[in-house]
Amino acid sequence: MRIKLAQQFFVLNTLWVILTLTAFAILINLSWWQLNRATEKTAQLARVAELQAAGALQPSQLSRLAASDIDAAPLQGQGRWLAPYIWLLDNQIVQGRVGYDVIIPVQAEGLAEPLLVNLGWTAALERRDSLPVVEIAPQIALDGLLRTKVDGLLLLGQNAEDSGQWPMRIQQVNYAQLSQQSGLPLFPALLYQQNESEFTPHYQPVVLSPEKHRGYALQWFLLGIAVLGVALAASHQGKANYE
Repeated sequence: MRIKLAQQFFVLNTLWVILTLTAFAILINLSWWQLNRATEKTAQLARVAELQAAGALQPSQLSRLAASDIDAAPLQGQGRWLAPYIWLLDNQIVQGRVGYDVIIPVQAEGLAEPLLVNLGWTAALERRDSLPVVEIAPQIALDGLLRTKVDGLLLLGQNAEDSGQWPMRIQQVNYAQLSQQSGLPLFPALLYQQNESEFTPHYQPVVLSPEKHRGYALQWFLLGIAVLGVALAASHQGKANYE
């Protein structure tokens, strides 16, 4: 198919037109998705800031609030570790080193159900079949950020490894499964400790900033424009002649 555009001739192949428009549509959709993610991250950051400004919750308040009200809220209080339960969340990377997040159930003062607490990161051992030995204080000063949706993604294999002894390695935090494994009626939230201890706190409520998402959106948009430009350049046959 031969067309004239702006006094220039272009020869278009139907298959290449379809492929070009498909690629362009995909890239523009990716750009739009990144813009939507930027909007979502902006809203998340605003909510975290609002909850931080409102002050920390106490454990006694949790059972009276909806999950949407406590998600991303700060919490402070005192609690007691329910020994011997320790889960090591696998594949956690901090400063380029592979390790685990140490997760324990805590009986918080004022809360009937045990609360899961992510104490922070600890380094993995060289041998995969050996787990690090972690020391847990019997009394825990709770000071962190609550999240209610923390299941994550399980790609392959089972989630919780039952070695018959603690600690046990897990691939994701699943309240129902960990409750069944421990026999504890766990409260459906996870507290990410933020105070410094023998473990390294590293949780961030927003990993990629809105600015980065907008940057990726611009990149996808420019790639879409580039696809159209390359297709037009390849089909260009020269300037139209007039007699």
